[in-house]
Amino acid sequence: MIKENIFLKVIKYLILIICAVCALLPVVYMISSSFMGMAQVNQSLSDYSFHIVPDSFTLIQYYEVFIRSPEFLLKFWNSIILTLPTVIGQIVISVLGAYAFAKIKFPFNKPIFFMFILLMLMPYQVTLVPIYIILKKMNLVGSYASVILPGMFSTFGVFLLTQFIKAIPDEQCQSAKVDGANHIQILFKIILPQCKGAVASLAILSFLDNWNMIEQPLILLENAKQPMSIFLSQINETELRVAFAAGVLFMIPSILIFLKGEKQLMEGIQHLDLK
Repeated sequence: MIKENIFLKVIKYLILIICAVCALLPVVYMISSSFMGMAQVNQSLSDYSFHIVPDSFTLIQYYEVFIRSPEFLLKFWNSIILTLPTVIGQIVISVLGAYAFAKIKFPFNKPIFFMFILLMLMPYQVTLVPIYIILKKMNLVGSYASVILPGMFSTFGVFLLTQFIKAIPDEQCQSAKVDGANHIQILFKIILPQCKGAVASLAILSFLDNWNMIEQPLILLENAKQPMSIFLSQINETELRVAFAAGVLFMIPSILIFLKGEKQLMEGIQHLDLK
């Protein structure tokens, strides 16, 4: 029995190691290739050979990105312009909406929340056409606002925070009302201090989602305003000189955000109440 348990543990760890290697190998290859010269990169692509170690260490790709090709830094800046306002707006709107659904009784509360869930389950492609028509009538197509505004009103944040706020005992809110507190005071002094992990989780997930978005800017923005995620999805042979370095540059914010908020993200998910 003991030998069998040890054998099963070894098999389990081997499977986990293989999965980890498969997941990390493309990232390691991209980072390694960003320090290769163009001759080695072209050779790898022409004969489909796999070189994980550069023949000669060079920073030419990073020089191309930062010095000789400033348009790629502009696309990186576009990603920041599109992502940060969207994340901040989504957090504010989600907190207010979630508090209303969780702690305020109003007509059709549950049916409206059920509609939120249905909208959350729909892929973005389903709502893309009506969103485009509405934005077109508002003369917003082509501007940053055409991507930022729909992103702010994402239903996922409302759904996520509603589950956390529902878990907070109603007695706390009732006691605050007896003491004369209004809804704003209850939200900021009672609800939010207990939902810091949930808000941090939403911020991280929202950042990762909007940082990597493709469809929205591809349809709604002109080329000059498109983010780095569009460039990385449209790499061609003329841009291989910066492809790997641009990929590493684009990956850094997501990694830093995740590493900085990993603890809050895990705590938020663990305390999620889906009842």
